Amino acid sequence: MTWVKICGTTNLEDALTAVEAGADAVGFVFYEKSPRNISIDVAMEIVSRLPRHVEKVGVFVNDPVRRVDETVRQVGLTTAQVYSKSMEEWLAWYAACDRKLMLAIPGSTLTDNLWTSLGSAEKRISALLVDSGSGDTPGGTGDRFDWENAKLGIWNLGMEVPVVVAGGLTPENVGGAIKTLRPWGVDVASGVESQPGKKDSVKVRAFVKAVRDSDRKTN
Repeated sequence: MTWVKICGTTNLEDALTAVEAGADAVGFVFYEKSPRNISIDVAMEIVSRLPRHVEKVGVFVNDPVRRVDETVRQVGLTTAQVYSKSMEEWLAWYAACDRKLMLAIPGSTLTDNLWTSLGSAEKRISALLVDSGSGDTPGGTGDRFDWENAKLGIWNLGMEVPVVVAGGLTPENVGGAIKTLRPWGVDVASGVESQPGKKDSVKVRAFVKAVRDSDRKTN
């Protein structure tokens, strides 16, 4: 089944809604410029109330490895989703720790050169997130990248590492994204919100249902 992450969670009610809907992971954004930014204390309280089987993913943008490591351990996160230009230090962190690592890159950068540069290093990470953001706005834009232009890159990377796609996904289009991109997982924030940082429970449930419906059609 396609892995599903509901990201940008800022309160316990929304986190529990995601779990009840059948999401595999809940994401917390530790980025001050994001309208979905969450404090360490609030995130700790939410994580303490979530089932053990649900992945707890922290989203970090250009943060020092030490700060991310401290936050991950303090909050009780299972995965660090990192937007960073420096891959080597994160691979070193991942090799030395007991947490998962998801590297995030913009969909517009999926080129032959990128596949070559990632190469065997990608086999060492837990997943690669392909998003629609840029350096200034790494994610949560509500926009989608060019699926047709990126699909070959995602297919190729998918043979080496689990690929998660994000950016502009909604209950209405996630089935099409799965059909076109064949990802290991999907990640949504703004597409299931009533306003930035507040989830719409109807949309959350509809999103997960749309993914599962797509899985059944594929199988």
